[in-house]
Amino acid sequence: MKALTIRQPWAWLILHAGKNIENRSWRSHYRGRFLVHAAKGMTRREYDEAKAWANACGAMEIPAFGELERGGVIGSVELVDVVDHSDSPWFMGPKAFVLRDPQPLPFKPFKGRLGFFEVATAHD
Repeated sequence: MKALTIRQPWAWLILHAGKNIENRSWRSHYRGRFLVHAAKGMTRREYDEAKAWANACGAMEIPAFGELERGGVIGSVELVDVVDHSDSPWFMGPKAFVLRDPQPLPFKPFKGRLGFFEVATAHD
């Protein structure tokens, strides 16, 4: 199955708080369900900026900095389109993956990579 590494707390927001857009600088021809891999790295500045953006979007409160799971698969979501503009409050551009049907999964440690990558075994 395909997987995509997304930095926290953005990955958590996709799975739990209605973030229906994943902003990227590149397009993808892939469509379908993929595993959400939470990146291992996250700075306090990244966390604070994402928290402020989420609050502006009306999202629920993000877990504390140290409570976010990192360095593994945390769920799956379906990629339905790639757009250059969206009315979603989550859109920052320049490209956006349009997401739907987020499904949290039990945390499974796993090393991430750049771009979409194949995961040899299914998430159990």
